[in-house]
Amino acid sequence: MEDHAPLEGPGIEEPLDLVKLSLDERIYVKLRGDRELRGKLHAYDGHLNMVLGDVEETITVVDVNEDTMEEVVRTVRRNCEMLFVRGDGVILVSPPSRSA
Repeated sequence: MEDHAPLEGPGIEEPLDLVKLSLDERIYVKLRGDRELRGKLHAYDGHLNMVLGDVEETITVVDVNEDTMEEVVRTVRRNCEMLFVRGDGVILVSPPSRSA
């Protein structure tokens, strides 16, 4: 096994440790299909399947105006009380900002 430098932060030795430290915190999740989530992380597993609560979902939609052939970008927002996120759609997980 290769010797890697430990990740920064208290108690972080592997990438999923950062997710573990974010339990019961609000996180940002970027998904495939131009979807973004912000919500409280209740649970996760090694595949990055997650259960989020009090979720705000933002979807970026690009439509083409057939008359002018211009792209029209709009965002759609919705709120969910609880959401299951399948890990294979996750691109990025950002923990809450921790100010010193």
